[in-house]
Amino acid sequence: MNFADLHELLRQELARRIEAGVLTGTRLAQLTGFQQAHISNFLNGRRALSLEGLDRVLAAQKLTIDQLLPLDLHAASAAADAIARVPVVSPATALAQPRIAPAAVIESLHLALSRLEGGPSRASTRRAEWLRFLAIRVDTEQAAAMAPLLARGTVVVLDRHYISLAPFRATQPNLFAVRSGNSLLLRFVDLDGANLILRPLSLEHPIQVLPLVAPFSLADFLVGRVCLQLSDL
Repeated sequence: MNFADLHELLRQELARRIEAGVLTGTRLAQLTGFQQAHISNFLNGRRALSLEGLDRVLAAQKLTIDQLLPLDLHAASAAADAIARVPVVSPATALAQPRIAPAAVIESLHLALSRLEGGPSRASTRRAEWLRFLAIRVDTEQAAAMAPLLARGTVVVLDRHYISLAPFRATQPNLFAVRSGNSLLLRFVDLDGANLILRPLSLEHPIQVLPLVAPFSLADFLVGRVCLQLSDL
């Protein structure tokens, strides 16, 4: 990571905010005290900012350098005591976003890599560039379907590279986050012919069947394997 890389990350985040309608180039110029042409040239990659200018833009947008850095665990040390920053996001973000923008992070967990139990990646080619580990909070509906295994408010860490029904442990079924329409469900999953079977733990909740239409990929349905549960956060 060098100064040019940092400029590019900042440009990308500002472009995301402008596209979302929460910022304009004119407003950024007003907040930072720069001429609008100066900001426009920066946003369009025609010139760089000085270190002081970079600080002014970060301060105006209440950003830190740490928030701009990619949330990427692939380059992290494999040492047992290495610490990973895992973003907690909404189910919708977990479903659809390959990389996690700083604004989508609800909170961050700092976990030892050894606790994530990622094991070998079983990612499809479509998932190879996705951030591998992220987390969501279990809501009331999810908790009711998977009681007593999951309680409301439990944080579950998802391994989005584990896109396989092969058991991670021979004696224990995998718990998956699964796409069902636009919803994310936490369920045990089986494949029965051309159907994906979603099994809750509670007998009060029905088994769901998702028909598979060839050609299909499990990556269309499996969001990731639950590799860690944290109930005290």
